[in-house]
Order: sequence, then C-alpha cells, then structure tokens
Amino acid sequence: MVLRRTAARSDAELLAGDGDAFAALYTRHEDAILGYFRRRVPSAEIAADLAAETFAAALAGRCGFDPDRGEVRGWLFGIARHLLAQSLERGRVDDAARRTLGMQRVVLTDQELARVDALTGTAALDALAALPEELRLAVAGRVVDEQEYRELAAALRCSESLARQRVSRGLRTLRTRLQELR
Repeated sequence: MVLRRTAARSDAELLAGDGDAFAALYTRHEDAILGYFRRRVPSAEIAADLAAETFAAALAGRCGFDPDRGEVRGWLFGIARHLLAQSLERGRVDDAARRTLGMQRVVLTDQELARVDALTGTAALDALAALPEELRLAVAGRVVDEQEYRELAAALRCSESLARQRVSRGLRTLRTRLQELR
C-alpha cells in the first residue's frame, strides 16, 4: 500500500514527507546515485559510503531544498558532486551527516557489492579501456566526464569537429564490441 501512495507523489513531496516518504525517495534515486559514484571511484564500498552520505546530507538538509531552483534529482546530484570533490580533496569519505543523524557505517555483502558494480556496466568500462587511446580519451571526456565538445577539443588539442568524430567512432566501436558480448 505504501508503495502505491508514494509512487504517485513527486520527489519534492517525498522529500518534505515523513520517514517512509524519504525512504521512497531514496529507493527512487538510489541506483542513479550509486552508479554515479561507482563510475568515479575505485570500489563499490567507497561508492556506497558516498551514496549513504549523500542521502544522509539530503535528509539532514532537506529544509534547504528550494523547488524554484530545480528538481530534487538535480539537488541530490549536486550534493553527490560536492561530496565526491570533497572526498577526493581529503583522500577519504567524510561521514559527518551520517554521524549527525546517528547512522551506522554501511557494510555491504558480496551480493550487494556485485549489485553496485553492476550499476557501472563493467563490460562497457572494459570495452572503453580497450579502445585506442585517442578514441578512449574522447569517449571518456564526453560521456564519463560530461565535457562539452569545446572543452573536449581543448583537452585533446584538436578541433571540435575532430573531437566529435573521435567520440562518434569510439561509441560505434563500443556498441559493436558490446553487441558481440551478448
């Protein structure tokens, strides 16, 4: 019953609601946040710690969410980006929001770790790593790092047109290799 009622509610309503509502919000966005972190950090454990801290910070700071400034999903990813940058700078995952809320550290089973790893599409990452360097850097810059073509061209020291061609060829090669694996 609870799932049916929360499925029709907006993210903003869930964020402003009670514990069950926030749990529904968490369930709605957990995979996206975990996947975001897993693509950017070396292990599923670190990704899970960062995701847990993201949701704890969201819960602790939910009164600061302003729907006029954007969607809840964007707000969550903003928290995630901030925590990732902070953890990279400090060399560790901070757990201040979890400690403030009295939450325990996340301990994952092997099955849960495998599920987090599956969110990254490890076959795609392996195929990306196997691309020639010029294509790998182009695809990683555009898709993983979400660079605009102008930024990507500057990083690759080539024209925007050539950067677009490299991304296109790299994605085409990835698609072919991943289809072969099926």
